[in-house]
Amino acid sequence: MSFHSSHAVRNDQATQTNQTTQTNQTTQSSQTASAASASQRPTSQSRHDVRLRNGDSMPRLGMGTWHLGEGRRPASQEIAALRAGLDAGIRLIDTAEMYADGRAESLVGRAITGYDRSRLFLVSKVYPHNAGRNRLRRSLEASLSRLGTDYLDMYLLHWRGAIPLAETVECMEQAKAEGLIRNWGVSNFDTADMRELFATPHGDACAVNQDLYHLGSRGIEFDLLPWMDEHHVPLMAYCPLAQAGTLRDGLVSDATVCRIAAAHNVSPMLILLAFVLRRDDTIAIPCSGSVEHTLANATVWNIDLTADEIASLDDAFPAPTSKEPLDMQ
Repeated sequence: MSFHSSHAVRNDQATQTNQTTQTNQTTQSSQTASAASASQRPTSQSRHDVRLRNGDSMPRLGMGTWHLGEGRRPASQEIAALRAGLDAGIRLIDTAEMYADGRAESLVGRAITGYDRSRLFLVSKVYPHNAGRNRLRRSLEASLSRLGTDYLDMYLLHWRGAIPLAETVECMEQAKAEGLIRNWGVSNFDTADMRELFATPHGDACAVNQDLYHLGSRGIEFDLLPWMDEHHVPLMAYCPLAQAGTLRDGLVSDATVCRIAAAHNVSPMLILLAFVLRRDDTIAIPCSGSVEHTLANATVWNIDLTADEIASLDDAFPAPTSKEPLDMQ
């Protein structure tokens, strides 16, 4: 079902009081679920969602906002793309205080105006140098202000910095206790980082790890994804279509990718996205700068890659056979 038809996307008459009441009720429900299912393995409750360890449901397809708000396109076009995605059923939006120095968050705030906040899943990220006492709270409140909301569904440490993980975890847990965030996680963490995090008090409350992952960059499959599977941490895959340029051009022109795309009567780009989403505990957040691309991404659930097709992609773009450093392109 579409977000528009089944979830009452527009809610222009909702009052701030109702939104606050819904927020408090949902926070209480989340806390109850957390106590009841802290050890539960995250599983897909449907093909479109993954259930986190605390019982919350997270959409598996989202819209990334890296480079939005930078003036590459008119703001009206980028807002239209986000709204088109929301209307097509893509409920998750990923952003960060770093993106366009906060302008991406402001743009998202404009885009979600008039939509039912309780149906959205908003993710933002904090700079490493802001991820400590006092500064994390200020960064979080600034992000909330730009987004025009009073809570985040997920708040991520953008990458590791000099502030001790224990301090960041303490701040994240405090923000969660105060209802400012529902969940927290990390980004650009490798296996050693995740091990250190989980050895930190309350570090195992980390809900997700966001890393670059696509058909042409599979290094995390060697040891990071197996570790995350073992510890029940879903992957948020950024750049699932690879970054624009020579690398992406090579992927979408590859003979195997094109053959499979033709068999499904879709673009090669959608095969790249379907490949990432073949894992039922992976969330993908392709960039959402244009209406056309965002609407195309929303159709990925119509694609069921066969075992033979996945094997062919494995042959064309083999999984790693040794440890590789985290990729960022």
